[in-house]
Amino acid sequence: MMKTIALIAAIALPLFNIPLIVRVIKRRSSRDLSIYWAVGVWACFLLMLPEAFRSPDIVWRVFSIMNIALFTCVLIVVLIYRKGK
Repeated sequence: MMKTIALIAAIALPLFNIPLIVRVIKRRSSRDLSIYWAVGVWACFLLMLPEAFRSPDIVWRVFSIMNIALFTCVLIVVLIYRKGK
């Protein structure tokens, strides 16, 4: 039962990146988001990914795959809509 709840949470948590993506696209600007933050978070997810693939824990694997997939979308949108000086 607990593993099922954790798996649902592992799928649901990265979905909260979608409102961020939508907000940036609607405003046509990612100026309020730090590029250093976005690249740093994405790089950390990427560095954790090999361990997730090797892990026998399905919750960790699913969470890592969902995170890298959706945060890659965040990073791309942030970079596309960046209006710097």
